[in-house]
Amino acid sequence: MERRLEGQVAVITGGASGIGAATAEKLIAHGAKVVLGDIQEDRLAGFVTGLGADAIGCRCDVTKEDDVRGLVETAMDSYGRIDVMFNNAGIVGAIGPMETTPTEEWKFTLDILLNGVFYGMKHASKHMKLARRGSIVSMSSTAGVMGGLGPHAYAAAKHAVVGLTKNLAAEVCSFGVRVNCLAPGLIATPLAAAAVTGDPDGIDEAMSAFIDQSPLTGRAGMPEDVANAVLWLASDEAGYINGQTIAIDAGLTTGSKPGDPNFAEYQPILREAGKSGF
Repeated sequence: MERRLEGQVAVITGGASGIGAATAEKLIAHGAKVVLGDIQEDRLAGFVTGLGADAIGCRCDVTKEDDVRGLVETAMDSYGRIDVMFNNAGIVGAIGPMETTPTEEWKFTLDILLNGVFYGMKHASKHMKLARRGSIVSMSSTAGVMGGLGPHAYAAAKHAVVGLTKNLAAEVCSFGVRVNCLAPGLIATPLAAAAVTGDPDGIDEAMSAFIDQSPLTGRAGMPEDVANAVLWLASDEAGYINGQTIAIDAGLTTGSKPGDPNFAEYQPILREAGKSGF
């Protein structure tokens, strides 16, 4: 197998489980060293041990700029470089009608989903600009490109990530640094399982719901689908891709939906006043 990131260093927030963990495994398989941050200290420690010598784990609360700065500096101190920054950490956050959304829940949700991304972009881009190379990938969502696909605070943050991605891409492109984001749909992760079943470890139990909601019959979105996109954006194969939002949603945001009645079977053409046929 061609190792597409040989000798490179990647920093991943939210790296102990779900998409972050799948991405860490993928990038290591392609020759990268990874520095993983998460607040799930026990899970992170066990996961890093399993990954072996190519991984370092650090407690990182992305609502604290010092933690995110420290994660990036760990990569620089340990390996002398940072080639990939994946701003992945997230929660569902505040849920419900806007009129009942507590302000503190709104602020906390944005603190993780938006400010955490800002901190990662800020501290990674500084080193990447000096090196005149690098790839920053951040997590948006289908809720960041369409309305009605997520709670208010979540949607606001994910839309903001799209805008921030475009702006930073415009700033750092002349330094050889690329900045993109991903907009996954429903992916079979602990976060999604908790939303469906109330149990973050209930992925198997929730899988039928993931499959039923997928536009692709019988095919749920998996963490590896997102990890593959991160790998591509991190690699030279995506060397001319900058400022983009890539949907990983089986076509949901283009109108694809399971069992769409518009395409069920042929019917005579519909004309004016409800007439059909010619």
